[in-house]
Amino acid sequence: MKTPISITQFSSVSALGTDANTIWNNYKNENTFFQKKIFSEKEQWVSVISSAIEDQLAELKKENPKYKYLDRTVLFAILASRNLLKNSNISSESMGINLGSSRGATQLFEAHHQDFLETGKVKTRTSPTTTLGNIASWVAQDLQSQGPVLSHSITCATALQSVINGVAWLKSGMADAFLVGGSEAPLTPFTIAQMEALKLYSNKEGDMPCESMNFNKKSNTLVLGEAASVCLLERGVSENTIAIISGVGYATEPLSHSISITTDALCFQRSMKMALQHANLETVDVLVMHAPGTVKGDVAEKKAIDKVFVTKPPFLTTNKWKIGHTFGASGAMSLEMALLMLQHQEVIHNPFYLQKNIPNSINHIMINAVGFGGNAVSIIVSK
Repeated sequence: MKTPISITQFSSVSALGTDANTIWNNYKNENTFFQKKIFSEKEQWVSVISSAIEDQLAELKKENPKYKYLDRTVLFAILASRNLLKNSNISSESMGINLGSSRGATQLFEAHHQDFLETGKVKTRTSPTTTLGNIASWVAQDLQSQGPVLSHSITCATALQSVINGVAWLKSGMADAFLVGGSEAPLTPFTIAQMEALKLYSNKEGDMPCESMNFNKKSNTLVLGEAASVCLLERGVSENTIAIISGVGYATEPLSHSISITTDALCFQRSMKMALQHANLETVDVLVMHAPGTVKGDVAEKKAIDKVFVTKPPFLTTNKWKIGHTFGASGAMSLEMALLMLQHQEVIHNPFYLQKNIPNSINHIMINAVGFGGNAVSIIVSK
């Protein structure tokens, strides 16, 4: 890419924690963050955040009376964005913001809809607090940003699509910095019922109900989690540069039905090849898979990787076996994982897929994401 685009800060709020050291230490151990909770009178596995983060959300609501009316997706995004800018010299006034979500204000929407079913009426703030755009717009309000503010939903590819969009804005010269990422709080009865209806949700027992990257599993093992993950993009290279976005790729494949993917994930083959071409690379050292924990999804992506990286396969990993699938935030969570591996020069192993091709040094990492609709994104970050 002719104009270098740097990642200069990153931050997240998830079951892994909120600060980089804690998050890295949690990646290094073998613990998962799954608990069983009751949804519609049935126990389901979910990935849960800590009580300390719940306290931070409660304090945020107390801090500003308007915030008590906001959905968890928005509160997560505000916390992550504040943490990101703590150590940055960027003026938030001119910074662009692109934050998306797959489901949007899920919990609040369901609560308001239930009120409507029971009373036939809705509360005054129902519409403005349940629109998808209120995630980015409330972060802009909180940071007092005067730059462009964008929200979008491209299912589980949302966060990485926001990164690509931020890169495009910066390369165009229309902005000097962009805060990009995704936020998701999908732990609701209706959302989980939707995943169950698709027969995707995990019924496994034990400490590892999500078998992401177990390519021999016989049943689907998707488990939901909630998170917000953001990073700051800037033009050029500086002392604050953590990594360079050296390649981006995207593709959409024809659907046979609404959640289909071809057996060898043609969309991923195209997006990965495009990213490699942009980066002028033949391979990468590590690849963070999307790998949602479903039988077809995991295997199709692996077949696509095998077809693209024929002679020099990268080390493969993912984080969903540990924190579950965070939908629109998942790509940014994978990106954060990649940045931590670059910084520490150490890979994170997946317990379901042990490998011997551990790289001696880590210089280039590819991150994959795909969502309903066959929308694949591949991004390469480099030292």
